[in-house]
Amino acid sequence: TDLGRRFAERKRCADPECSMLMCRGKARQDFKGPDCRFVNFKKGEAVYVYYKLIGKSIELWAGSVGSDFGYFPKDLLEINHNYSNEELELPTDVSRLCYF
Repeated sequence: TDLGRRFAERKRCADPECSMLMCRGKARQDFKGPDCRFVNFKKGEAVYVYYKLIGKSIELWAGSVGSDFGYFPKDLLEINHNYSNEELELPTDVSRLCYF
């Protein structure tokens, strides 16, 4: 297993494919990720969460802002709507690679 490509071994999702929305929130502040695996957003933008990585010190969630999808630190999100109370724990796949 090459953890250099993954941020965590496990993730929590609302369904086995991690395709259902878990929750929606509002960005607490601007965020610009270090590379293309991250999603950038501005304070106040709506962020939709599809899964939550678990098992690492910095908790990253994965979600979308507009048509962009990527990771972001969960502490930057103020949750204002839960779509699902169901949380399944699943292994993570190798993270998407950056192509330039």
